[in-house]
Amino acid sequence: MSSIRSANNIASVVGVGNTDWPQDQKAVRAGVRPTDAYGYGAIALQRALKDAGIDKSEVDGLITAPYTPVERAAELYGINPRWASVSDAMQSVLTAVMAIEAGLCEVVALVLGFNQRSAGFKYGGTGTLGAASNLSYVYHEPWGLTSQGALYALMYRRYMELHGTTEADLGQVAVAQRQWASGNPHAVMRKPITIDDYLSSIYVAEPLHIFDYCLINDGGVALIIAEKERAKRITDRPVHIRAIGRADMHDQSTTLKPRLLDFYHPGHTLVSKQVYDAVGMGPRDMDAVQIYDSFSPHIPVALEGFGFCEIGEGCRYIAETGIGPGGGMPVNTSGGHLSESYMQGWNHQIEAVRQARGDAATQVPNCRNVQYISDVVGKVFSIIYGVD
Repeated sequence: MSSIRSANNIASVVGVGNTDWPQDQKAVRAGVRPTDAYGYGAIALQRALKDAGIDKSEVDGLITAPYTPVERAAELYGINPRWASVSDAMQSVLTAVMAIEAGLCEVVALVLGFNQRSAGFKYGGTGTLGAASNLSYVYHEPWGLTSQGALYALMYRRYMELHGTTEADLGQVAVAQRQWASGNPHAVMRKPITIDDYLSSIYVAEPLHIFDYCLINDGGVALIIAEKERAKRITDRPVHIRAIGRADMHDQSTTLKPRLLDFYHPGHTLVSKQVYDAVGMGPRDMDAVQIYDSFSPHIPVALEGFGFCEIGEGCRYIAETGIGPGGGMPVNTSGGHLSESYMQGWNHQIEAVRQARGDAATQVPNCRNVQYISDVVGKVFSIIYGVD
């Protein structure tokens, strides 16, 4: 089982930025398209560079999300990198560290521009082949299983039968993340909710309620990652990328079988060993955790898989330990995808950085080590961020 064993000596995050997600959402709802995906990325990049205190001329590496091809993005952003790539949130951090370690570049900008709300992108429905990159849905379209929500509804139904949990148990996730979002001016959804609100809300795919679903909104996110010694010269508050782990679970078109049968726990086990062994820490050494949450069932199963609690005890752990403000293990401290913004894992990265350096909107006291966990589309990732 391999990991980036010395990630703490390779690269650090020196700047982060994002667009104004609530304002972006209001404009789209009003029928206004403020900009396109490139424009959202440009705003986030400008803010990340300002946060780092550097000019774009210092950037010699560029990674963009798939929605903005990197060649055109580089041209529009006025960056002429000597190395460039396209990737998702989790892989982009790993790729940036690998490129820096290989000597391909020293300062990498990671940029997401995302306009799928205003562009009317649909996750599921008829014509799935053109709407999703997960080909498994094409094969299941005749039976109506064309969306991620349907998959997670099936998953949590099986989880309920195996472990005796209820809808109210799962509702704790949405309630806790909305508590975090209520104090976060960057969050799209800030009105607090109760378990009664959750249980009385509509089903989308039973047993999942509307509060179990992520937001779909426009926006942008950017990070600036620099070689560690260069990072020290750029800023006096670098956030180190201490460890990165990854495991792939490609069985039956990447998503269905691993999710439904074992909740990705085999991948969790592999990756948890990678990252914890790399830093000589364990789950209880983390001051906060950011977990990819396209749907709320991600949270209890990831906490189980990474050893925060026993298998099948995720919901009980959430109830007894607390994952909201004041709880024993803060999770998704910005509100996550359910309440802050759906930036496909990118907003979790900048929240982890802000928590570690102490300037998050809803700051966890004495927060120095923050873990990110993702299990989606056949891949399990984890990144540990920290400060000296």
